Amino acid sequence: MRKDIKNLGALLFLFSAFAGFAQQTTLQVDTENVITEIEPTMYGIFFEDINFAADGGLYAEMIKNRSFEFDDPKMGWEEPNSDRHSFNENSGISRAVKYASDSTRNYNYMEVSVNDADGYEMINEGFRGMGVKEGENYRFSLMASQPGEGIKRINLQLIGENGEVVGETSISLDFSDWKLHESTFEATGTAEKAKARITFEGTGKINLDMVSLFPEDTWKGRKNGLRKDLVQLLDDMDPGFLRFPGGCIVEGRTLAQRYQWKKTVGPVEEREILINRWNTEFDHRPAPDYFQSFGLGFFEYFQLAEDMGAEPLPILSCGIACQFNTGELVPMEELEPYIQDALDLIEFANGSTDTSWGKVRRDMGHPEPFDMKYIGVGNEQWGPEYIERYLQFEKAIKEKYPDMIIISGSGPFAEGDYFEYGWDELEKTQTEIIDEHYYKSPEWFRKNADRYDDYDRNGPKVFAGEYAAQTVAIASPDNKNNWNTALSEAAYMTGLERNADVVTLTSYAPLMAHKEGWQWTPDMIWFDNLESYGTPNYYVQKLFATNSGTDLISVTQNEKDLTGQEGLYASAVKDKNKKEIIVKLVNTSGNTKEVILDFNGNKLNKNGTILTLKNDDLEAENSFEAPKNISPKEGKIRIKRDKAGLDLPAQSVSILKIKMN
Repeated sequence: MRKDIKNLGALLFLFSAFAGFAQQTTLQVDTENVITEIEPTMYGIFFEDINFAADGGLYAEMIKNRSFEFDDPKMGWEEPNSDRHSFNENSGISRAVKYASDSTRNYNYMEVSVNDADGYEMINEGFRGMGVKEGENYRFSLMASQPGEGIKRINLQLIGENGEVVGETSISLDFSDWKLHESTFEATGTAEKAKARITFEGTGKINLDMVSLFPEDTWKGRKNGLRKDLVQLLDDMDPGFLRFPGGCIVEGRTLAQRYQWKKTVGPVEEREILINRWNTEFDHRPAPDYFQSFGLGFFEYFQLAEDMGAEPLPILSCGIACQFNTGELVPMEELEPYIQDALDLIEFANGSTDTSWGKVRRDMGHPEPFDMKYIGVGNEQWGPEYIERYLQFEKAIKEKYPDMIIISGSGPFAEGDYFEYGWDELEKTQTEIIDEHYYKSPEWFRKNADRYDDYDRNGPKVFAGEYAAQTVAIASPDNKNNWNTALSEAAYMTGLERNADVVTLTSYAPLMAHKEGWQWTPDMIWFDNLESYGTPNYYVQKLFATNSGTDLISVTQNEKDLTGQEGLYASAVKDKNKKEIIVKLVNTSGNTKEVILDFNGNKLNKNGTILTLKNDDLEAENSFEAPKNISPKEGKIRIKRDKAGLDLPAQSVSILKIKMN
């Protein structure tokens, strides 16, 4: 009996050993033969002012409707003790004064009548509140004038959720003409949803404009600049480009509401406000208080790109309003001003200070050119109307700036007759890069890792300009940034990287969202008024972007690329600057995969590093409470005789990095 058990044990051992051997996957990595160079723009950032990403987000202004120019000039403001139907003898009241009334401008200021200073106050609610941090410094400023000398002082108090004062300052007045006043103060408490209360000392009338509140600790310490934690998340991705300002926001619901870059440069107080096109786009998330102040304008976008070492990539209107809305067309004979906007933008970015628009850039504090290399014409337009307008832009730009790389678009769909038509027509032109967009299910991303394997290597290059896996459906409010979407995107991204000779720019979209001000999900970064975090999708993008390498090499199984066989996906690069071999491995299956990497070519160090993203629950997410629930973990790996053995966890993304000797 004992002998039988012993023999049975031996058989089970042999069977398990054989089974383990049978499940082993050997991958060949050719470290010497370069397939193509990886463009520095391979992984970048797409920014659009959706989900309160600019005002109320990246742009650190805390006062909503600071210049009283929303359609309702008092939107965002309250006067608790005032009644527009009385003389307000025990308080006071404000009235909007329009000092420019032509068809393209809406410049207002607020005339404030203080009848009883003890009873009158103005309160600004901020962008779903104001984030205030104890010990941090803030700058309060405003433009003011007064016909008399009745008002001696303006006081500001920041009021927390429970009515407590979490910061205060005051401004003394001794003038009559318009003048900028400012004061800095230290917050004495922390609040996520503070409000700003403004009171007055004295009685009489005073005119107010550009009432503003900023943290002093902004990105790069710039006065009235960008929110530091949000930019840091972007900068940590080491992006190759920054695409701005959108998105559908470029087009506008109508041509009159399109994004016009010239209105976003120059002194901030002179920039025209515009209703945000996402204001009432979705019935499930109306945001009637969503406007664009353009404090974050084209100059600031160029500056941000420069800060991050990213190529600036602006997208301009082609003369077609959003085709999901009105689809208004500018007549072909009236297209010239739109084309001139593109030519003037190139001059603004790259022209000498002797040029008209180069001088504007200089006067804003940047005499050196921004060295812009790319410009996009149109966002998601489709059909013959787009092609005929695009061709006019292409002709004019190439005639004056032959080295400028123009990005055209194939529309909002990843397939279909409009997509095919756009590609067919654009391939006949000089276009260098065609922008493709796709918001699809996680399953689509896994199945399409070979999408670009058969694209023409001699045709236009591809910009995967907007993509994200959707757990429910496009624009559904129930979409989640869960591990299933991020894992599926990682699988797809190995296919983008394997085809780096065709795909030269890629970016996830949308970029960020306020937890209470969003319109669209999913999004790569989430924030409230105090904190921010990266989703699992963010960490996938960051891992690929910070390990992009300089040259594509091959990783194969039996001389075939891994595009989902048994749930495995892979790509590999060489980084000549860091002298590293980097292998990206994605295991979408529910089982651990035993993998042997067989390296040939360059001599490798005996020790390597492995970064792993994984989770057993495909529904798992990051959150404000657990911001790094799914985030990279670092480990070590040994290389023996040019081979590395590793177990790829189920549902994981692994980045293996090995130094070359």
